[in-house]
Amino acid sequence: MLKISKLADYGTVVMVRIAAAPFRLHTAAEVADEIGIPLPTVSKLLKGLTRQGLVASKRGALGGYRLARPPEEISIGHVITALEGPVAVTACSDGEGCCDHEADCATRAPWIRVNQIVQEALEEVTLADMVAASPLHGSTQSVELHGLPAGAASGSRP
Repeated sequence: MLKISKLADYGTVVMVRIAAAPFRLHTAAEVADEIGIPLPTVSKLLKGLTRQGLVASKRGALGGYRLARPPEEISIGHVITALEGPVAVTACSDGEGCCDHEADCATRAPWIRVNQIVQEALEEVTLADMVAASPLHGSTQSVELHGLPAGAASGSRP
């Protein structure tokens, strides 16, 4: 089963929460409380997202975190890559020299294409799309992905 890690899933939830009010500062404790993820996990995610340039931080008593760019400019692919590294559905779709059999492998080229399609889909969905489809925004409308019916690609999280 293809599945993103729990950390990448939580990172997406954190980013969508911040994107719901992108111009104000959010404390890690506030975000953790609002989304129900433990504070140490949220803090770890925010530090990683800050290092990768997706979130900006301000220190001090009135500090916190906010998006480094507008939510329309940050894709789910950016978030996952920032937390987990490049998306690769198989070892050989991650680059050359990853497998002893790649020179004569009949499935390498199709897996590379599948990987490209997955990456493209993740790049097409932005934080703004996720916020618009979330209960935080007051919408019950799902994001439509590559011709799938609305809601078919949704997960169990808001």
